[in-house]
Amino acid sequence: MKKRTAALCGLAAALLPALALPPQAGAAPAPAPTALEWSDCGTARHPALQCASLDVPLDHDRPDGRHITLALSRVPHTARTHRGPLLVNPGGPGGSGLSLAGVVADGLPKEVAARYDVIGFDPRGVGRSEPALDCLPGHFDPVRPPSVPGTAADERANVERARAFARACGEKHGDVLPHLDTVSTVRDLEAIRTALGAPRISYLGYSYGTYLGAVYGTRYPHRVQRMALDSVVHPEQVWYRANLRQNTALNARHRAFLAWVARHDAVYRLGTDPERVARAWYAMREALTRAPAHGELGGAEVEDTFLPGGYFDGYWPHLAEAFAAYAHRGDTGPLVAAYERFGAQDAAGDNGYSVYTAVQCRDSWWPRDWDDWRADQRRLHPTAPFSTWNNAWYNAPCAHWPVPPLVRPRVGTDELPPVLLFQATGDGATPFAGALALRRALGGSRLVVEEGGGNHGVTLSGNDCLDRHLAAYLDTGRVPRGRAPGADAVCAPGPAPVPRPGPGAATGRGAALHGALGFGR
Repeated sequence: MKKRTAALCGLAAALLPALALPPQAGAAPAPAPTALEWSDCGTARHPALQCASLDVPLDHDRPDGRHITLALSRVPHTARTHRGPLLVNPGGPGGSGLSLAGVVADGLPKEVAARYDVIGFDPRGVGRSEPALDCLPGHFDPVRPPSVPGTAADERANVERARAFARACGEKHGDVLPHLDTVSTVRDLEAIRTALGAPRISYLGYSYGTYLGAVYGTRYPHRVQRMALDSVVHPEQVWYRANLRQNTALNARHRAFLAWVARHDAVYRLGTDPERVARAWYAMREALTRAPAHGELGGAEVEDTFLPGGYFDGYWPHLAEAFAAYAHRGDTGPLVAAYERFGAQDAAGDNGYSVYTAVQCRDSWWPRDWDDWRADQRRLHPTAPFSTWNNAWYNAPCAHWPVPPLVRPRVGTDELPPVLLFQATGDGATPFAGALALRRALGGSRLVVEEGGGNHGVTLSGNDCLDRHLAAYLDTGRVPRGRAPGADAVCAPGPAPVPRPGPGAATGRGAALHGALGFGR
């Protein structure tokens, strides 16, 4: 779940039964290998990057029909020992993976990265792939109606926004919406493998990318060499229930941020009691809901601004400075700047959000009766007030989606080589239970736990213990074989962030990775 990181909601009604197909059942014959034409597209940060494109069927069951184009990137191997392609995915759905190839190649030990062709790609509908979705430009333009409905009119306005987005997507992209789903993207991965001429691929996926990888591994287990999955989606809660559970976990991460602010009272002067700090934060949201600042920052935008802090604590100092400036002086300038840096980028990525909704709404069942949504949000909001309603409106187009949902695919197999999972116990976007569920579903998989950590996306982000496990696995296939309950290896979390003396950008490996992953749902 992307970026915003992305996602969010689930009801008392059960999901449709899982589709119990054997691996590769129903798949069209793989196309003949296609030679990819790579050209230099390096940047100052990633000069070795190369780019290519690949045509794939819009409908893989009709390979002679309309084709679409996937954009690919590559950091080629340089070592004599070549382990084949390592495909990387940042999640979303809707996240662009082109830049992630360079970030992963730089983040791995040089001797490990040198043995792989690190392959990034924009999934169907995303970024430089064609066609790229953009259902309703400006859907997130401020100031939006209040997320937490104070009146029936507030709720009606948000329902109508969601309905209008779904209607616009159907009118503009109705020909491709039936083919924007996880299984179609999995079959694109298999087409990429074929085009690369590789008998097997390795794979590193974050967030939604863990679900994409798990579905691929279930469908094509004998095409996997190594697979590492970081910040794991619960394979049985896709997507409505996963989003409801995300609300509680993200609320806990927001409370951790408020407690951190209280511990640094000497800097922020908001009090040493986290409850007092929380009251100040919610008072700020309420005041800006009533009187938005600069015509840009209302209550919904405040939530957008602080939501990335639930994914990556490296942003806490920036957010705390903006919060303190408002609380002490009523100064909204730093808040607006923080919104433009974090919230606006997160919420208003028109292409990313369009693909996010298209895939999630198509992948599985969602309630169609708004009364069911309302009941769930009202049940959760009192104990998870940070983003429950914001999250509901983010996903609400699925209540009106113009394309019917599929039955979610079965995830689970004993035929894969050992898969290595990574998870922080306090992850807000993909709660810890998802990693335990996938560990059970993928026979022989192993789980490395960051005990006490809360970030979303933990490898290649500055924790040397986690990175050693990832590097050893990609290099030799070695997995930990511990006997700890619920984990095969345990790493301590990285150090907590420290307050900054003044304005500046978050730096370091964590910021580089999370910049490539994006934030949000």
